[in-house]
Amino acid sequence: MASPQSDRIATWSTPDRAVTGPSADVLAAGMLPWRLTADGLEVMVIHRPRYDDWSWPKGKLDVGETLPECAVREVQEEVGLTLRPGVPLCVTCYEVPARRSGGGQTKEVWYWAADAAGLTATPDGHEVDEIRWVSPARAAQMLANETDREPLELLERAHAQGRLRTTPTIVLRHAKAKPRSSWSRAEQERPLAATGRRQALSVQGLVWAWRPERLVSSPWRRCVETVAPLVKTSGLPLKTKSAFTEATARERPKKTRRAMRDVLGRRRPQVLCTHRPVLPELLQEIRDAAARPASEILRALPREDPYLRPGAVLVLHQAVERDGAVVAVEVYDPWDD
Repeated sequence: MASPQSDRIATWSTPDRAVTGPSADVLAAGMLPWRLTADGLEVMVIHRPRYDDWSWPKGKLDVGETLPECAVREVQEEVGLTLRPGVPLCVTCYEVPARRSGGGQTKEVWYWAADAAGLTATPDGHEVDEIRWVSPARAAQMLANETDREPLELLERAHAQGRLRTTPTIVLRHAKAKPRSSWSRAEQERPLAATGRRQALSVQGLVWAWRPERLVSSPWRRCVETVAPLVKTSGLPLKTKSAFTEATARERPKKTRRAMRDVLGRRRPQVLCTHRPVLPELLQEIRDAAARPASEILRALPREDPYLRPGAVLVLHQAVERDGAVVAVEVYDPWDD
């Protein structure tokens, strides 16, 4: 059965499709590692001795994992690579026999593309005993399961349209804070509630799946406390910017939007932690940065207040070959008590 954490709602949107879930009895996640060579696009397929077939690195969620964390872990364990989830591809769903009951179960596998350029994969020898880098056409011939061909087709399409190589920008709404009604001191000093501190610990694992290289936050206490576990895990310095405070978004919204344009313009793996009242300004800049036509890409983008729940994560994929245009969106609801 799916892990207790797996009921966290995930929403994706790309030019190809929109997905909201998960909804199956069994959840799994995986990646399609890819690279560009002199011969063109290549993908990595793995041989699984248990089934004597060729497939993609993937596996079931562990207890407490989110889907992106699972995908990263499975690739690490099976082929020894630490890869960032790139553009989301698709969710495949099929029936699997139940081992302990008379009826079958549904299984979902959530797939991402993953840039593996310049890296050397090593099979673990147990789950995987052989690795091959092949053309997409050859991979389609080798894959044993029909459902494994769908993410391959979408990866090829993303490559043809110049939206396969991307960098992630992650917008994080701070975790649950103490209520405004019970706080009599300066608003910028209002801290996280006990639930918020637990959310901050939980969300750092999810955000770390994208291996950010830059951390930006509102300097207000509840934002800084939300990213504190991530600062500790990553060892990265935290850059605080007053442009992302509630006060600046209310009094000088153009400054907030300029700061968001600067974030998007950097085109590197990064995290921005901010407040609910700031989100409308950021979301408008994201809409402006979306590849055209944008309607399909932005289907997962929040449109109504509160936009993101406390502790929720918004992931933007910016295409390197399309001048940093946003080409995919992911949203993850927070863990809650």
